[in-house]
Amino acid sequence: MIPRHAAPRILRLLQGFPVVTITGPRQSGKTTLVRELLSGKPYVSLEAPAQREFARTQPMEFLRQFPDGAVIDEAQNAPELFSEMQGVVDASGRMGQFVLTGSHNLSLLSSVTQSLAGRTALVELLPLSIAELRDAKLLELDYASHLIKGFYPALYARTLEPYEWLHAYLVTYAERDARQLAAIQDLGTFQRFLKLTAARTGQLLNMQSLASDAGISDKTAKHWLSILEACYLVHFVRPHFANFGKRLTKSPKLYMTDVGLAAALLGIHTADQVQNHPLRGALFETLVVNEFLKNRCNTGVREPLYFWRDNIGTEVDLILERGTEIAAVEIKSGLTVASDAFGNLSKWQKYATERGNFSAIYPGLVYGGESRFTRSGVDVLPWHGL
Repeated sequence: MIPRHAAPRILRLLQGFPVVTITGPRQSGKTTLVRELLSGKPYVSLEAPAQREFARTQPMEFLRQFPDGAVIDEAQNAPELFSEMQGVVDASGRMGQFVLTGSHNLSLLSSVTQSLAGRTALVELLPLSIAELRDAKLLELDYASHLIKGFYPALYARTLEPYEWLHAYLVTYAERDARQLAAIQDLGTFQRFLKLTAARTGQLLNMQSLASDAGISDKTAKHWLSILEACYLVHFVRPHFANFGKRLTKSPKLYMTDVGLAAALLGIHTADQVQNHPLRGALFETLVVNEFLKNRCNTGVREPLYFWRDNIGTEVDLILERGTEIAAVEIKSGLTVASDAFGNLSKWQKYATERGNFSAIYPGLVYGGESRFTRSGVDVLPWHGL
């Protein structure tokens, strides 16, 4: 198993909470990780029909099987368990009794937060990070390989053709889960919607354009996007609220949660194809933004990611806040850094310095090259150093 950076946090939370809930996309490594960390605990999957039926119809009898606790996989399939679990963990007073995992973000979290409030810690486990692959000596020299391969653990643990595996993933998990949650009847229209969504990764969300191109209503497009978000297929980065006297965009930016899935939906098979693709920059931006998101999830940092864009199109790809400190990050897919790459960062830094209330301001740039250096006061970081 590739060591996961979330592991120390999970072990720490098990010392202070009776229940730890781990959510994330299907095949992101949740089950592998918890079974490795808690090999002595009983394991049960509620994907199995018999176990699911037992848990739903006789939740207390189901829990009595596990007097010392258990790992319960795909726990969102039996929300009836959670109110009974509340009484069990309150009576025992023991920490680290149950670990729940699930791949439907909204359905699991809404049930857990209602019944287990104050009793469970929440962890999001996304696919492998660049740092995890680097530590395992599995990181490729060329980022194009990772744009088409993505970061699901199976693609690094077994000999698989990425394009074939990712398309099987879409059919086996993504389309099935989304259709189940949204009661989608027209599979062809939904598949077209998925492809159009992938083509907009790294871009401002224009709901009307997406709906029109997919041949559906704005309301349906909004609902389907919420389902994709619940299934961890997409996530959104919101505009930063500090306007510095400028009018700002209100639309979020949309990102596929795994860049390999985006490439597969775009029909990209090879590194050569991605290097010459018009969306290479957007795919590289997706890779980098997702790395910042994974780092936040693995370490438990709760501050969200933002971007900054004013009404005349000046944009900084990522804004990161920590207390009164703020950082801005530009993302460039080129192997070298052009002299004009720092223009938007310089404008943003000027506004932040003159009109912001920050104790420290850190400008940075992530690019597709190899070396780390400082230029024009900006920390320039290669993609593989994230």
